[in-house]
Amino acid sequence: MKFKALAAASLIALSAGSASAQETIEMTSSFGKNLPILGTAAVDFVEKINSISEEVEFEHFDPGELVPTLEALDAVSNGSVDASYATSGYWQGKITAASLFAAVPFGPEAGEFLAWMLYDDGHALFQRMYDEAGYNVHVLPCGIIAPETSGWFKNEINSLSDLEGLNMRFFGLGAEVMQKLGVSTSLLAAGDIFPALERGAIDATEFSMPLIDARLGFHNIAKYNYFPGWHQPATMFELLVNKDVWDGLDERAQKQIEVACLANITTNYAEGEAKNFQAMIDNTEQNGVTIKKWSPEVLATLESTWNEVAAELAAEDAFFKEVWDDLQEFRAGYKVWNDAIYLPRPR
Repeated sequence: MKFKALAAASLIALSAGSASAQETIEMTSSFGKNLPILGTAAVDFVEKINSISEEVEFEHFDPGELVPTLEALDAVSNGSVDASYATSGYWQGKITAASLFAAVPFGPEAGEFLAWMLYDDGHALFQRMYDEAGYNVHVLPCGIIAPETSGWFKNEINSLSDLEGLNMRFFGLGAEVMQKLGVSTSLLAAGDIFPALERGAIDATEFSMPLIDARLGFHNIAKYNYFPGWHQPATMFELLVNKDVWDGLDERAQKQIEVACLANITTNYAEGEAKNFQAMIDNTEQNGVTIKKWSPEVLATLESTWNEVAAELAAEDAFFKEVWDDLQEFRAGYKVWNDAIYLPRPR
């Protein structure tokens, strides 16, 4: 009996020791958990890591519960928040090159973007960007989606001149293009867009994929939805972890987080591909939305304008130029494979 009691006491002590050794990481998400594809990706990541790790446990918080969306980078860096699930395009106002790791106008689609990020120089440059900008964070690619829509407009856009003078919510590097075309742009978090549309503070918006945009209700105000998403052929999402927190984890815990992020990339991409066609059908059949496609002439102007923007940013910022040149070099090589192996698709 004494042996059994001793054994039981030992098991209790071991159990208590294991529980106390587990690191709890509070993670703010830039997207509410009820937002499909974007929000569910952060929730799915937390479920993945918590199901495979006894070393760490992530706790998910919606935007605003710990910090507002656009303050997450600073909060993680200074340690007031342990981690953030976001996209680096939100930090473009702080770091010129940030959007090159989020979404590149007329740039790589998901497969090519991941190839550069995981098997070329992308991830190393991603981390260097934060290090050289003085942010105390460790970054991991942790999600990706296919192209978005390129905008919701209250009135039909018959030519690029119809864009002049509009106030529009726009993301990342695409916003730089729109500004050159006479659009006044602002970056709003998801929950702020519909109220801004409703009260007329903005005339138009882009945000994400059809299913996500439907949840936010844009179709109730803006009935013209334009494609393709030239400004975001793919969008990469990041997990930022405070560097001191990351360095305090053992190698096993770090690897588990990396594995959970890689798995999350797969499910995030697949969910977006699986669920958006029905949202497009519902938009046209139930919500009175007119789906429009930009003409080849408009797309050509958008692309040439983007090339001007990229050249200007490269001339202004040495790190942007380094990343841009590296991505362009990779894309030139990738084109050999892409042009040979895939069936041609009309633009």
